[in-house]
Amino acid sequence: MERMKMHSRDNVAANVEAVGLLFPNALTEVMQDGKAVQAIDFDVLRQELSREIVEGREERYAFTWPDKRQSILAANAPIAMALRPIVEDSVGRDGTAGAFDSENLYIEGDNLDVLKLLQETYLGKVKMIYIDPPYNTGNDAFVYDDDFAMEGVDFVSANVPYDEHGNMVYDFKKNLDSNGRFHTDWLNMIYPRLKVAKSLLAEDGVIFISIDDNEQENLKKVCNELFGEQNFVATLIWEKVHTRKNSAINFSSSHEYVLCYAKVRRNSIKDNRGWKRNLLPRENTDSYTNPDMDPKGPWKADPITAHNYYAADYTITKPNGEVICRPQDRYWAYSEASIRRFIEDNSILWGEGRSMPMVKRYLCDVQNGLVPVTLFKREFAGDTSQAKRQIDELFSECRGIFDYTKSVDLMYRLAQISLNPGDIVLDFFSGSATTAHAVMQLNAEDGGSRKFIMVQLPEVTDEKSEAYRAGYRNICEIGKERIRRAGAKIAAEAGEKAARLDRGFRCLRLDTSNMTDVYYAPDAVTQDGLFAQVDNVKADRTPEDLLVQTMLDLGILLSSSIVVEEVAGRRVFNVADGFLLACFDRDVTDEVVTAIAQRRPYYAVFRDASMADDSALTNFDQLFAAYSPATVRRVL
Repeated sequence: MERMKMHSRDNVAANVEAVGLLFPNALTEVMQDGKAVQAIDFDVLRQELSREIVEGREERYAFTWPDKRQSILAANAPIAMALRPIVEDSVGRDGTAGAFDSENLYIEGDNLDVLKLLQETYLGKVKMIYIDPPYNTGNDAFVYDDDFAMEGVDFVSANVPYDEHGNMVYDFKKNLDSNGRFHTDWLNMIYPRLKVAKSLLAEDGVIFISIDDNEQENLKKVCNELFGEQNFVATLIWEKVHTRKNSAINFSSSHEYVLCYAKVRRNSIKDNRGWKRNLLPRENTDSYTNPDMDPKGPWKADPITAHNYYAADYTITKPNGEVICRPQDRYWAYSEASIRRFIEDNSILWGEGRSMPMVKRYLCDVQNGLVPVTLFKREFAGDTSQAKRQIDELFSECRGIFDYTKSVDLMYRLAQISLNPGDIVLDFFSGSATTAHAVMQLNAEDGGSRKFIMVQLPEVTDEKSEAYRAGYRNICEIGKERIRRAGAKIAAEAGEKAARLDRGFRCLRLDTSNMTDVYYAPDAVTQDGLFAQVDNVKADRTPEDLLVQTMLDLGILLSSSIVVEEVAGRRVFNVADGFLLACFDRDVTDEVVTAIAQRRPYYAVFRDASMADDSALTNFDQLFAAYSPATVRRVL
């Protein structure tokens, strides 16, 4: 059986492979830790790209900052970490506490590490990403002490400190504006996260990033580099407040930005590639009536002229024989061919006397919706005061539980524009989980099955805050509770429409790898240490922990169905209706192996120490060869 790798995607190896496909003559081998590994001969590659390569100190356009190369390394370096299921914090599809059947995910941990773990499984599967990262206002707290200095294939986990509750401790440092690396530290934080996140986007996917004037310029340059300037869609303006601050020194700030980039931007209506935005529904159609019982249905009268020049100048002959020209200060709104078609279809309202004709605009021709505009006014997408009311209504016993949350309406509009009923949305600066709230609201209204993935660092709450006094020790606890309460509220208000609404989430927490050091570096174990490591799985890890890491390793969505079955007295995990059958118990007999093989799964996974005896181990391959030779067998 082939051993599973049990670490995140190695982007450097993937890039070497991609370059090798284009330029196989640039592939070479180098010795690393006594092993030959593939590498790129850059001298050969320069020869292949000699017309484009920029050598030496020749001036060029570039956006750079100190440690940019380290940021690229941080994005590409693989990690040996794991996501552990927290069943007691999870919520089922119907709101049942402690159930693990939801297709939504809530993940606690450093979002860079989490994105790397999700990278292979969710590669190209996320339709929309929204993030509300720190704005670098001069008092933001970042986590800087990530160690990306691992070399080669040494994936041994670092020594991570834990608190008294067994949770990983993150070292936060405030990025004060007096810091000489003020912009550098922010760029080093955001760049690798966006670089990894891009790989999760589907080809028809889109990313929205909230920001203000502190880093908007730098963020746009980063996105131009990572997503491509040609894939910039728009800078949305969100009207965040409606009051004027007369105490402002210069201007009273009333807006924030939302940068929008497509994975692939469409260049025309007929272009079938890339992100296709949805039209906004028409919310007021009362002005459309049908007083003349027109067979095409309700209509309203529209002017036949406009201020802007649209078509060639021509004359129109009314049924009474009168020939009319366009008014001196206006132009025809339609081409002459269109007017002739309207006349043939009886869609012109000629009026009486010398009045100017009008054209019928039918509801059936326009009901598909409206093109969204880049100005998101507060009446359309809410504002900060509304956002505060929304979360205070959910936490009525603890008003002021979360500062600076985004409006549900803003997230709702972005989802409405970008997502179709079965799509996945990712928010890896989840905060109070506003995005999850909006997705559930949209699903309840149209019966959709959109799925969310929320990722949030368990940043501790201030001991003087309302949240701390209410018993919420970190931001993740607030976010999870908001989803619980918002889901219950939406379901109650929607009634039968929400019968199929998934208002739960599977909770997972970032931790060190489930595997001991010997799994990743068996050559480094001495004879004395060999007897101390009788198992390559850490003693505190459960079969459920191993299952989640196995699913990530094999590229199986973490939202897949999981059923625990008993086979010959052993626990077997049935994932995605038999796609994966995994058994991590000890003393696995021929009877267990036979029962699994007879069900012909695509993947079958066991622990290295699973087999009951040498006989069972010897018979393993023979049993699968007999009953299911196509099954891919893996061991960890």
